[in-house]
Amino acid sequence: MNVSTGGRRLLGRGATTALVCAILLAPGPGHAAPREPDPQAGKSIEDIRAELDGLYREAEVATEAYNAANEKAAKQEKRLTTLRKDLTRAEQRVKDLRDLAGAAARTQYRGGDLAATGIQLLLGDHPDQALDEASQARQAMRGLVNVSETQKTAREELSDQTEAATKELRELKSSRADKAAAKQKIEKKIATAERIEAGLEEEQTRRLAALERERARQAEARWTGPGGTPAGSGKGKGKGPAPGGGTQASGAAAKAVGFAMAQIGKPYVWGAVGPSSYDCSGLTSAAWAAAGHPIPRTSQAQWGGLTRVSLSSARPGDLIIYYNDATHVGMYIGGGQMVHAPRPGRSITTAPAASMPVLGVVRPGA
Repeated sequence: MNVSTGGRRLLGRGATTALVCAILLAPGPGHAAPREPDPQAGKSIEDIRAELDGLYREAEVATEAYNAANEKAAKQEKRLTTLRKDLTRAEQRVKDLRDLAGAAARTQYRGGDLAATGIQLLLGDHPDQALDEASQARQAMRGLVNVSETQKTAREELSDQTEAATKELRELKSSRADKAAAKQKIEKKIATAERIEAGLEEEQTRRLAALERERARQAEARWTGPGGTPAGSGKGKGKGPAPGGGTQASGAAAKAVGFAMAQIGKPYVWGAVGPSSYDCSGLTSAAWAAAGHPIPRTSQAQWGGLTRVSLSSARPGDLIIYYNDATHVGMYIGGGQMVHAPRPGRSITTAPAASMPVLGVVRPGA
């Protein structure tokens, strides 16, 4: 076989093979790699809004659970500190009684006279009177017969205190576990909501903002009638009880409102009580603490522990509690408006008081 002819045949076969491979491997115009489907594709803006609302609501419920567990843990820590101090005092009492009984026994064995003034100082209700008269010292000596019984009582007290401290410690650990579980739930819900919002197209974001503005307008209309007239006042077409008494804030309420309004623009951070960020109940509790009237930390505790007033008599400084589970709170500032820390990703702002389902109104300091 001619070498040149064979080489040309091999070269031709190689070129053909390379061409076929190139055709097979090259991406065709109609066969591009499929994109990951958009989880929001096909959803209406109302559906997206409802999904976000649901996620942030669940996060807020978890936030209140976190705050409640944190409050419980803080109270238990304080109680545990007190118990430990009581234990220390009880242990010292037992030791003092033991030493006193031993000293008395040794003195009696030697036929001597125990310095009764020391006994009076230890056992007497009024040790300042121990040196008044020698007879009091003799009475204190006779009181030594009760040392044994007193020592037994002190030991029983020590045992009770120890048992209570152990129980409190177990509950404290349980509360901290609840708090950690709530924290994980909050972070998961917030992360999901933030992923959805970050994935929205520009047009979707614009329409979502427009929807929120319309919802705010409707909420304001539910609280007041045409022209700002309180609903149900008989002026205009409002029906039902007239919300908001319209009384100007004064005293502590004015201070609380002033504090809350001064926080506008600061971010919502779950579990925060200031000064750089707040959650909803963190804002209201901090505001009333600044006004000199500390109130419970959580919105649920505020609803359960403060004086309830009718919606129609709401006045600036009152707290409006939202949702059936009392998991959101804002401070009424008058004119159908309230100031609140809305949710993660938002800042403290004012909003129509009827922006969310109202559970009721409470009045701190009443």
